[in-house]
Amino acid sequence: MSAKHVPTEIKLHQKSHLLEISFDSGENFKYPCEYLRTHSKSAEIETSAVPVFGKADVNITKIEPQGNYGLRMFFDDGYDTGIFSWDSLYELGSEYEALWAKYLTRLEKHDLKRDTGDKSLDGKITIRLMFFMTNMLKVTKKEVEELVLPESINTVENLLKFLSLRGEDWARMFAEDAVQITVNKQFAELFTKLEANDEVAFVPRSKDI
Repeated sequence: MSAKHVPTEIKLHQKSHLLEISFDSGENFKYPCEYLRTHSKSAEIETSAVPVFGKADVNITKIEPQGNYGLRMFFDDGYDTGIFSWDSLYELGSEYEALWAKYLTRLEKHDLKRDTGDKSLDGKITIRLMFFMTNMLKVTKKEVEELVLPESINTVENLLKFLSLRGEDWARMFAEDAVQITVNKQFAELFTKLEANDEVAFVPRSKDI
């Protein structure tokens, strides 16, 4: 039986712990690796009375096409038996909010947690900010800044919003499309996940900042 929905593009964003799939119907979905790990269609997961938990930081290390009907995913916690058909991936993408809310409710019911509890003692993440170009330095007053991230700041997009709160000059500097951003010397997307010791660099796209 042929799939109702077929991917036109598949991208694995390992730094952001995301799998991105565009379908021939025009939809584009970004699946957190945790979501895919906890919603695998394998029998051992679907028939278990207790939901999979402690996978907040899980990542996908590799994906393999399975004929013309789906993907096999390899997770860094050793799980590699889940095969996702194109239609199941479309369903997981289009019904993400409802399925994720249902999963969180199940965790709460069983008194389980998403995270593994093995973070640093103070739970703080420190990253390094690097600012380039003379006009940018007039605002930042420094080329390099060590920044301890608030708990709610975990993506490039959230970081930009956080830095923009420093004042009008900062807000203008990080206005939409004003800067190019790299994380660990690789060009980053707004959804790129930030982790301890990351190096985030900002390069203006123009000279009018």
